[in-house]
Amino acid sequence: MRKVEVYPYNKKWTQMFREEAEKLQIIFGNEIVDIHHIGSTSVPGLKAKPIIDIMPVVRDINTVDKFNIVMQEFGYEPKGENGIPKRRYFQKGGDNRTHHVHIYQTGSYEIKRHLAFRDYLALHTDEMKKYGELKEKLAQQFPNNIESYINGKHDLVKEIERKSLNWYEEHQKLNR
Repeated sequence: MRKVEVYPYNKKWTQMFREEAEKLQIIFGNEIVDIHHIGSTSVPGLKAKPIIDIMPVVRDINTVDKFNIVMQEFGYEPKGENGIPKRRYFQKGGDNRTHHVHIYQTGSYEIKRHLAFRDYLALHTDEMKKYGELKEKLAQQFPNNIESYINGKHDLVKEIERKSLNWYEEHQKLNR
């Protein structure tokens, strides 16, 4: 059973991302166009479950499946799309997860959604603290129920996502 635990931000998460990103770069080579640290561990100061979310961006999502065996050799469990079309998802660590890898093809809307959410929280500390406190409260309330933890975050995540995408669009217009 997966235990839900939320911890204060840890600077080691950035190094853990870099180390794993290097492994993924070796595995996928030229297939990877870019690779991003996403999720709560990527936002300095945000409380998080200590699972590193990594988002490689590839030229062609259909080539990813041919790397499933190598990913297994590196400790990853291939999960296919896992509920999100045109994504390839891998998890590492079983019930004691350490890493999630979300692979998208260049141009996917999901890339913008993840980066906007991350960057918005990093710059809007009141929203970040509100989100972190909710996560901590839910982890205490549902330590053995990941579904209830996720459901409890849903409304705030959608609200922040909406704000972050609006902010991201405005930010993009200003930088053109």
